[in-house]
Amino acid sequence: MELLTHKSESGPEIVVLQDPTAFTTSLGWFVDTGARDEQPGVAGVSHFLEHMVFKGTERRTAAEVNRELDHLGAHSNAYTSEDSTVFYASVLPECQAHAVDLLTDIMQPLLREEDFETERQVVLEEIAMYDDQPPYGAFEKASELFFGEHPLATRVLGSSETVADMTVSQMHEYHRGRYTKDNMFLIASGKVDMSQLIEHVSKVSENWPAESQPRVNLPANYHSGSAVIERESRHQHYEVQMWPGLSRNDPRRYALRMLCTILADDTGSRLFWELIDTGRAETAAIWPQFFGDCGCLAGYLCCAPEDATENSKIIQRVLAETLRNGVTEKELGLARNKVSSSLILSDEKPSNRLFAVGQAWLNRRSYEPLDVVLARYAAVTPEDVMQVAAETLGREPVVVQVVGTQD
Repeated sequence: MELLTHKSESGPEIVVLQDPTAFTTSLGWFVDTGARDEQPGVAGVSHFLEHMVFKGTERRTAAEVNRELDHLGAHSNAYTSEDSTVFYASVLPECQAHAVDLLTDIMQPLLREEDFETERQVVLEEIAMYDDQPPYGAFEKASELFFGEHPLATRVLGSSETVADMTVSQMHEYHRGRYTKDNMFLIASGKVDMSQLIEHVSKVSENWPAESQPRVNLPANYHSGSAVIERESRHQHYEVQMWPGLSRNDPRRYALRMLCTILADDTGSRLFWELIDTGRAETAAIWPQFFGDCGCLAGYLCCAPEDATENSKIIQRVLAETLRNGVTEKELGLARNKVSSSLILSDEKPSNRLFAVGQAWLNRRSYEPLDVVLARYAAVTPEDVMQVAAETLGREPVVVQVVGTQD
């Protein structure tokens, strides 16, 4: 495989992980914008705009957009996170030109008032649905407590109030300020016609806005604390914890992932043997969330209410033992095998490589091939794991519990 890049003054940067032997082509627009880029009054606009992108352009109606995606036989979707918005499709190589034209066209949606009002109801229903599903907003509440005034505390979906009050002109302004040539990257993997890609994207994006509004980068001041969410009907106990973590570019991120694998992977981890294998809990997991300038560790416990207190004590004991005694070479070896096999399996598909390249380019403007990444994990020592454990799990977390009402 070969990494190819193209950047000209007239268009967005194009990055391709070329594999001439592949049977598919995966393409995606990676936009460097998300919930953290929103003003408080328009919280949720990134996600709302993701919906509106599929509602039609100057060249296509909404029905034509959906019909063409179906006719391409494409596996396609989109998502919005705290710091990025991504639109992607995987197609047969002979469909590349059509898929690129379609994906690039929808990056400049019409954003019509009537579509905006219709889709607003869809987004409001989505917010209500998440509010009514376990763990009932516990992760969002934990993020708000943990990040405080930092933009990463912004809820990706926004709130029912901000979405209800949002205007289409505010969305137009956000789109003009963030969907710009310097803030968007066309990423591709698999069997790709690079020349065709450059010619098409350069032509279609010619009149796009050139420069984005700068992202507000504030230092993250991690907070601790606790909160309780009450629910009338509750048959299980939900508990979310959040500890300080590392950024996507921190070289110690490999050790942090190994720590989480040893402690709280969904199979064969310390918490698995203590809580899952014994039947005490349905879920007991800890995983890293990486952002460009900071990060956190998120923990999630789901169990019967009558087991909650004892299970929380078990988790605290396991974490304390890890901080006191560290991890063993055997555990590190098992975790390394688990992480490596997962990475290798994922790397076998162009559609998976698309996201590895895209996220790496958004965060570092570079890409580490699989053999380099595997070498990074192979170099992690028990001492490295101990160091990141002390810097993350050794600090006071935010804890949010979901409990039944007292009535």
